[in-house]
Amino acid sequence: MAEQSYQQRKTEMESAAEVSKELKRKKRIKLLVYALAFAVFQTIVILVFSLTVMRIKNPKFRVQSITVEDLTAAATNPRSFNMKLNAQVSVKNTNFGHFKFQNTTISFDYGGVGVGDALVAKGRSKARSTKKMNVTVELNSNNIVNNSSLQSDIESGFLALSCHSKLSGKVQLMKLIKKKKSAEMKCDMVLNLVTKAVQDIKCQ
Repeated sequence: MAEQSYQQRKTEMESAAEVSKELKRKKRIKLLVYALAFAVFQTIVILVFSLTVMRIKNPKFRVQSITVEDLTAAATNPRSFNMKLNAQVSVKNTNFGHFKFQNTTISFDYGGVGVGDALVAKGRSKARSTKKMNVTVELNSNNIVNNSSLQSDIESGFLALSCHSKLSGKVQLMKLIKKKKSAEMKCDMVLNLVTKAVQDIKCQ
């Protein structure tokens, strides 16, 4: 009887030891799964962070609209035009850090000839925002010589103009990372001499 009781206790102890051993094994597997899942999660977070926050792009520099403040144009000799324009320009910054830019100029052309420049003062476009500025420019035909199309363009009531500029600066992330970036602008537009309005502004 005592022998049977001893064997029973021994069997129960061995069974309990096996159960304890199995529980410890399952616990180790569970911890390993948690650690692996955390490592995968961390990798995904770092990858997303690298592809979004840490990916620094060139801002976009554009002419949004132009209003005519003063305009005179003559189709007869001497063929000429003089005008004063007020342009609203924008710097769109899609980065997660602000873009600090330097002074620059926007050069206006007619038929490939420079007819005036507008000064853009240095400034800052905040992270993931668009900064809008107003600049004034005076354009004239003083530099245009031997251009036979100027008379016909003035007579038609439409002048095709273009402008170009390059805005240079730095994008700063978390006060630690600074990277030089630039925004290039090239816009075409049409000046309606009759309505004294700038229309069909297209920028690249």
